[in-house]
Amino acid sequence: MYRPVATAAATGGVPTDNGDYVVTLDQVPRWNDAEIRSSLEYENEDPSFSKSFLSDPLTSHGEESGTNGLASRFPVDHEINSKIYLWRGQPWNLEVDAVVNSTNENMDEVHSSQGLHAAAGPGLAEECATLGGCRTGMAKVTNAYDLPARRVIHTVGPKYAVKYHSAAENALSHCYRSCLELLIENGLRSIAMGCIYTEAKNYPREPAAHVAIRTVRRLLEKQKDKITAVVFCTSTSSDTEIYKRLLPLYLPRDKHEEAVAISKLPADVGDENGETINHERKIRIKPLPKKVIPKPSQSPAEVPASDVGLVQRNSSYLDTYLDPAFMSLMKDPDQRRQEQWEKTAQAQGGWNCAKMLGFGDIGGPPLSAAEEYSLHSRYLAKANSLNLSEIAEMKILYRGGVDSEGRPVMVVVGAHFLLRCLELERFILYVVKEFEPLIQKPYTIVYFHSAASLQVQPDLGWMRRLQQILGRKHQRNLHAIYVLHPTFHLKTAIFALQMFVDKVWKKVVYVDRLLQLFKYVPREQLTIPDFVFQHDIEVNGGKGLIVDPRTKYIYHRP
Repeated sequence: MYRPVATAAATGGVPTDNGDYVVTLDQVPRWNDAEIRSSLEYENEDPSFSKSFLSDPLTSHGEESGTNGLASRFPVDHEINSKIYLWRGQPWNLEVDAVVNSTNENMDEVHSSQGLHAAAGPGLAEECATLGGCRTGMAKVTNAYDLPARRVIHTVGPKYAVKYHSAAENALSHCYRSCLELLIENGLRSIAMGCIYTEAKNYPREPAAHVAIRTVRRLLEKQKDKITAVVFCTSTSSDTEIYKRLLPLYLPRDKHEEAVAISKLPADVGDENGETINHERKIRIKPLPKKVIPKPSQSPAEVPASDVGLVQRNSSYLDTYLDPAFMSLMKDPDQRRQEQWEKTAQAQGGWNCAKMLGFGDIGGPPLSAAEEYSLHSRYLAKANSLNLSEIAEMKILYRGGVDSEGRPVMVVVGAHFLLRCLELERFILYVVKEFEPLIQKPYTIVYFHSAASLQVQPDLGWMRRLQQILGRKHQRNLHAIYVLHPTFHLKTAIFALQMFVDKVWKKVVYVDRLLQLFKYVPREQLTIPDFVFQHDIEVNGGKGLIVDPRTKYIYHRP
C-alpha cells in the first residue's frame, strides 16, 4: 500500500517559524521506490472512493496484455523515473528549489493555491502586484519569502469546455512546460507541482493528469540533465489515486508495465512536447507530382522575344498541382473582408440622418444568422458565469405570469432604469440570461413607461445592438410589446426603430390605461409597482376609477 509521507515531526523534519514543518526530498519516496511499486495493491484511503472507478490501468481484467508487436511510445527510462516523486501534501512545505502556484490572470491572493500566500507572507502578494498579471498558459517567477523553497513559479490554468477541449489541453500542457522551462532558465533543479487545474475552471481531473504527466515526461526526455527532481503534489485522495494509476502509463518502471501500457494509453498522447495533435488543423504541403512537360510545337526561334521562358498550360494541367481540400474554401478571405467594409460604409452613410436627429448610431451592416447565433452564444455563456444579482435587485426586468392566451410575459419597468447607476454591458448580460427561457416559444413583453420620461434612457443605437444580441428567435417568437402610458417622445423613438432598425417594432401596442392593459394581460398575472397605479390615476384624471389600497386592483367607480 502507498502511504503518504509521515509528517516531518515524525521523520525528523525541521519546524519553521510559523509552526509548519519542512519536508526534504529525502523524506519523499521516488516513483521507482519499492514502496511505490506496491501501490498496485493498495487500499483506498477514502472509503467513499470507488475502486471500480479507479481501476488500475495495468490490470488486464481478464484480457490479454499482448503488444501485438507495437513499439512503446513511452519506453522504460530509469534515469527519468529516478527524478519523479509523488507527494500527498502541500508543495510549499517541501524544501525544493521552486514550487508552483496555480493562480488567475491577475495573480491575486484570492485565486491562488489555498494557503500559499499565508505561508509565504505578505511580501509575495506585493511582488505579484508589480508583475502586471500573467496570461493563460504562461508562467512567471517570484521570490519565495518565508517558504522553504527558493522561488515560486506562478502559472494560469485554462478554463475547460468540451467543445474546445483540444485548446484547453494544449494550454494546460503549456502551463507545465512553461514552469519547467522557467526552472531551468533560473538555474534551479528541483520543483514541486500541485494540480494546476481547478474545479472553478471545470477541468476534469483525470484528463488533466494525463496532460500533466506526459508533458513532464516529454520535457525530461530533452532536459533530463538539467532537472533533478519533479514532485507531483496532491491534496486529495482522489487526485493521489489518479496519479498512482496513470504514472505507470507514461513512466513505466519495468518491461511488464511498458508492455501493458501500450494497450492502455489513450489514442492521442500528444506530440514530442505532449501537446494534443489536431489533424484537421495541420498544414498539408503536398510535393509536386512528377510530370513530363510536353515540348512546345514551335521551335525556339519562332517564339516571340516577349514570350521567352513562358509555357502555356491549360486549366486541366494546373488542377494536378492543386490540393482539392485547399480549393474547397468557400470564399477568399480578402474578398469577404472587402465586402464587409463595403456593407459597413454603405450602412453608415445611409443612417446619418438618424444620428443627426439624436437617435444614436443605428447604422452598421446587418448580421447574418450565423453571426447572430455566435454573438448570442458568447453573451449567454458569459452571463451564466457571472453573478448579476445587483441588477436583479433593481427590478428593471422580471418575469410575470401569462397573457390572456397563455403566453409567458416579461415585464420591463422604465422608471427603474437608472442609467447613471447602471453598467449597460452587465445589464445586457442580465437581459440575455432572463430572456433565454422565454424566447424559445411565443411570448409577450409588457413595458411600463409610467414616469420613465423623468429618467435618462439609452439611445436607439444601444437598442439595436441589444436586439442583435437577442437574435432572430427573439424577433420571431415575440407576439407583442404592450407599452403602458406612452409619451410623444417614446412614440417618436419607436417610429424611428420601425423605420431604421427592424419590423419587429411594428408589434408595439400602445396602452393608455391599466384597465385597457388588463384586457391583454389579466391583473393577477402582473406584479405592478405602486407608482404605476398612482401615475395612471394622475394621467387619466381618476375619472370613474378607484384603486383598492390593499390589493391594488382598479375598479370603476360605482
